[in-house]
Amino acid sequence: MADVLTIGETMALLTSTTSERFKSSSFLQKNIGGAETNVAIGLSRLGHSTAWISRVGNDPFGEEILYRLRAEGIDVSNVLVDQNAQTGMMIKEKVRGNQTIVHYFRKGSAASNLVPFDLSTEQIRNAKILHVTGITPSLSDSCRETITEAIKLAKQNNTKVSLDPNLRLKLWDIKKAREVLLPLIKEADYFFPGLEEARLLLGDEELSPNQIIDEFLKQGIPHIILKLGKEGCITADQSNRFQVSSYPVVEIDPVGAGDAFCAGYLSGILSEKSPEECANLACAMGALAVTEVGDYNALPTRQEINEFMNKQAIVMR
Repeated sequence: MADVLTIGETMALLTSTTSERFKSSSFLQKNIGGAETNVAIGLSRLGHSTAWISRVGNDPFGEEILYRLRAEGIDVSNVLVDQNAQTGMMIKEKVRGNQTIVHYFRKGSAASNLVPFDLSTEQIRNAKILHVTGITPSLSDSCRETITEAIKLAKQNNTKVSLDPNLRLKLWDIKKAREVLLPLIKEADYFFPGLEEARLLLGDEELSPNQIIDEFLKQGIPHIILKLGKEGCITADQSNRFQVSSYPVVEIDPVGAGDAFCAGYLSGILSEKSPEECANLACAMGALAVTEVGDYNALPTRQEINEFMNKQAIVMR
């Protein structure tokens, strides 16, 4: 039984180890990356039980993904090794100083072949929270059907649904994203939009943070957690609304910060903390996530995050 179950694609990740562009870099760092497993790893390191449903290829990349996730304590017993498709891959490089660009090679990947039959009803029933993102439904029609069915099963079995839109306009246009995601978002118990992606989903670039929250609350979503980047976040329900400040850090790699944020907030929920405490933990997790290269490398243990939040020196792993 997992506290949190996630569903989605994780890919092999190659990163230039210098500030050079990929084409001129002599050395590459090998890793893995995926929004849903970033959240699972963050929660696992904080002491929660997690599970992941997906597909990987029967190839060295798929083998490494399973190896690393098992090492992080994540249940991968319902991950299918696809004999007919390869594991997806992405390349991350730095350009113009500290700007990070990610290139995806995922068309026709094993995870894009996910179908509703791949779901474990038992795992969904036994989980406290199902966490999904807007990335998976964008990969294929069968992935969209799989996430739709997973949310349906969660609602039928009183499993809470957490949804991060993680809007990727390289994968689909905004019109299609709205068409698919807005009905799914209305089923979420906890919704984690970023400011700009919330404006895109609602079709109004001038909306203030409070107007965004009001709009989503009108749609019946119980808890809205609006990510504001360096400005922290706002957590809101029908009765309360709190803004929480971010933690100042030196940013090394911004990729994965939103996933770390979600992991922190969900950890707070599992620990029965107040919404304001959940948001504070989420902001601390998001801050620490950007202090090392890699999608999840800087995610802390429970002891490390407590020391960080108490403004004490971090004991490095």
